[in-house]
Amino acid sequence: MAAETVKSHPYHIVDPSPWPATGTLSAFLIATGGIWFMHGGPPLLLAAGFALLIFVFYGWWRDVVKESRAGTNHTDEVAHGLRVGFLLFIASEVMFFFAFFWAYFHSSVPAINRVAHTVWPPEGIIPFDTWGLPFLNTLILLTSGATVTIAHHAVVAGDKKKLVLWTGITALLGIIFLICQAFEYSHAAFGFTDGIYPSTFFMATGFHGFHVFVGTCFLIVCFFRARAGHFTPQKHIGFEAAAWYWHFVDVVWLFLFVAVYWWGSSGYHGPMGH
Repeated sequence: MAAETVKSHPYHIVDPSPWPATGTLSAFLIATGGIWFMHGGPPLLLAAGFALLIFVFYGWWRDVVKESRAGTNHTDEVAHGLRVGFLLFIASEVMFFFAFFWAYFHSSVPAINRVAHTVWPPEGIIPFDTWGLPFLNTLILLTSGATVTIAHHAVVAGDKKKLVLWTGITALLGIIFLICQAFEYSHAAFGFTDGIYPSTFFMATGFHGFHVFVGTCFLIVCFFRARAGHFTPQKHIGFEAAAWYWHFVDVVWLFLFVAVYWWGSSGYHGPMGH
């Protein structure tokens, strides 16, 4: 506290924390436990690693929330750094998905790969009906992009009731999307190991689904924080980051819908999958 009162700069120097070391321990347990489990051992070490990781997530984020509410740590310079850092994180996620799209087009477009399939989807693959469940999921995510925008405007306007309502609706739409995607996967006419089309399809849409899950968890946390009155028109970086992340998830899905579901099934002329 004494050091805080004489601080001559606007930046936040964090207090010593046990979470980096504890997180490293959890990663070690997950790695060694995973290797042990894949060689026929019991999953106890692996489960312990994941349990410790979840505990680290909770404890570390709890401390970050406390720091954000201290009133002195998140100055304008710190807030700017947090926003830039999160935008750089989203940029890294863009490159992550770029790799999956590259693999998909490399396998499906003859002009890119001379040994690409001349027919896409390959023979024997029955793709999903573009205008069935995939289109419904597209409408769900587009709607959720609108609802999170309404919530963002509400926090800027200081309307707590509206913020809580529309944040909750956005999280609910995320849950519905995940349920629909799980239902879609359970009715797929192909398996992950049935060739290049299923591999690229499940990798791209599956990792997007994982990001929807992460974004939904992010929004659920924001929902409870909004109910607790943590966000103000001046201080709401946590919600702002969640909204940016959710818009990123929306945009990636639009590319997936057009490239994988729509264009990717245009060469198939038989009965479509469910």
